Amino acid sequence: MTLSFFDQFMSPVFFGIPLMGIALVLPSLLFQKPSSQWLTNRLLTLQSWFVNRFTQQLLLPLNPGGHTWALILASLMVFLLSLNMLGLLPYTFTPTTQLSLNMGLAVPLWLATVLIGLRNQPTAALGHLLPEGTPTPLIPVLIVIETISLFIRPLALGVRLTANLTAGHLLIQLIATAAFVLAPLMPTVSLLTTTLLLLLTLLEVAVAMIQAYVFVLLLSLYLQENV
Repeated sequence: MTLSFFDQFMSPVFFGIPLMGIALVLPSLLFQKPSSQWLTNRLLTLQSWFVNRFTQQLLLPLNPGGHTWALILASLMVFLLSLNMLGLLPYTFTPTTQLSLNMGLAVPLWLATVLIGLRNQPTAALGHLLPEGTPTPLIPVLIVIETISLFIRPLALGVRLTANLTAGHLLIQLIATAAFVLAPLMPTVSLLTTTLLLLLTLLEVAVAMIQAYVFVLLLSLYLQENV
């Protein structure tokens, strides 16, 4: 029974063909393409408003040099948000519960921000490794600590997203299993458990949106340090 709880996190395979690619492409088919017409439907208007507002809020603390990342960050936010929300549907697979996928997104983007900083302002980028006014005996220790903290950033990005979504899905499955088992034995307790399950599902919807936003927000903060 314990192992079956983790079956939902296995990459789906159909006749030996991995379906991870379909799970990653499917969200893009759900969004309507922008139109040049004056009048559009409500869904497209709401979609455009959300993307514009999010992009403005995200780029507010960045200088003009970081505005070139607007398309990448906005696309990443919509991509992660759609994957997280679709993963809450029954009998679906959530690609963002895979650490390999999250690290595949976090490491290249984090590395890009670091390389941009080393190219545009190498002195300031290397200066982050040694705070100003550090006593001379502590310089080697602080350089090692700051270097380790710098390389932990992409790991923290990937693990945070994976751990939050995985924990939420496990809690939903555990409480749903408990409600199903208790239904014929203790209907009142089962009803209370079902109510708790509904509240937890609402919480997971919020977590899915917040974690996608936090992932992109931290990337923008890393970018802000290097542009």
